[in-house]
Amino acid sequence: QVQLVESGGGLVQPGGSLRLSCAASGSIFSISAMHWYRQAPGKQRELVAALTSGGSTSYADSVKGRFTISRDNAKNTVYLQMNSLKPEDTAVYYCKVWCSGNGCSTSGNWGQGTQVTVSS
Repeated sequence: QVQLVESGGGLVQPGGSLRLSCAASGSIFSISAMHWYRQAPGKQRELVAALTSGGSTSYADSVKGRFTISRDNAKNTVYLQMNSLKPEDTAVYYCKVWCSGNGCSTSGNWGQGTQVTVSS
């Protein structure tokens, strides 16, 4: 089975920073794409940042210049550095990973989510 464990969420004041982590474990042969999504109350889940196996990144317009996605291949971990946080960034953040190995889904594997709250 594949497990994705997220951490780093919490309460932060506007203008502050947080770094989210998503560590993948299990019978993973390789990891290709790694994404971060978020879902605010009453809204649909949206793609925030994407990172391909080749290192290409893309971001939602709402977070460009403030968020950075990165990965540590040796640790099978993807990060989301979030700077200049705004109240509208408040949401549950989920990682999604495409991998090969036992338990890897062809449609991607989801983390359990971590709450980020931006408030004064």
